[in-house]
Amino acid sequence: MSKDPLFEQIREACAEVARRAQYVRIDDQNLDQLAAILSRERPRVPDLDPGRREFGDRDTTLAHVITLNAINFGSGWFPKLRKHAGRSGYLTISHGLRERFEKEGPWTASQLIELRASDCAQTFGQDLEGPAGELMGLFAQALNDLGAFLHREHRARFAGPVEAARGSAAALVEILAQMPLYRDVSIYQGFEVPFYKRAQITCADLHAAFRGKGPGAFRDFDDLTIFADNLVPHTLRMLQVLVLDAALDATIEREEEIRHDGEAEIEIRAVALHAVEQIVASCHRRGWKVNAGYVDNLLWTRGQSPEIKARPRHRSRCTFY
Repeated sequence: MSKDPLFEQIREACAEVARRAQYVRIDDQNLDQLAAILSRERPRVPDLDPGRREFGDRDTTLAHVITLNAINFGSGWFPKLRKHAGRSGYLTISHGLRERFEKEGPWTASQLIELRASDCAQTFGQDLEGPAGELMGLFAQALNDLGAFLHREHRARFAGPVEAARGSAAALVEILAQMPLYRDVSIYQGFEVPFYKRAQITCADLHAAFRGKGPGAFRDFDDLTIFADNLVPHTLRMLQVLVLDAALDATIEREEEIRHDGEAEIEIRAVALHAVEQIVASCHRRGWKVNAGYVDNLLWTRGQSPEIKARPRHRSRCTFY
């Protein structure tokens, strides 16, 4: 159990959702078998994510991680995007941003405030019409919010939020969650279920990009949970660790949208988070002291495989994943 109250709250809320869940359950036997395999093989995670690679200087790397995670959402729209060959929706966006940084450098906080949907469409190679245009508008809103937040709270410096966190991932999550589109908290049967996917993954990406030093040094790094999205739960579903209600499973297979903040969508994310907590605990009992973020990365990477990508995953349109 995490020592920080924020991470405890996330874990406890998701455990309670798993206890009450009607649409999603954990197959304990398959979960234990997966933990046994992971503990035996102790796989390394390949570097597939351009968001976790450093640039030539500290400031550009920091600006890139912060900027990317301001728009690290859109999976509900990704099937409608124009994708780069062989790349998923996320990798299309992340590579597009990286190419922009490599050619022109970071946007300043002032430039972020002025960005429009058309600027985002140009950067990421998308249309302004239809669902892709809707997502580009939300990207512009998120980047405008980031620029205004940096100006208002941190003297227009990307380093400001990280410095204010003083080496605490929990503090950085709470700082970033001051921006509305980071406030990833659902209400399930009358109680709050916080996920903070994008704020948490910002900490993980900083840790990876800076190799756990400087802006990537967090004393509570191992307390991070998974970054609850739609791919990690899908991977767990394909591995038969998560078992979905037949009607919900059929809805996903028909590629119908799942309503964000509906009970089924909350359960998919929360039960996946709780399942990974159990996987981590099982790995620890077997002598592998892995953390939830590492297991998340293993499952996310496994989710890039053709056999898993061939099956539909749940899609919900929101600004949190």
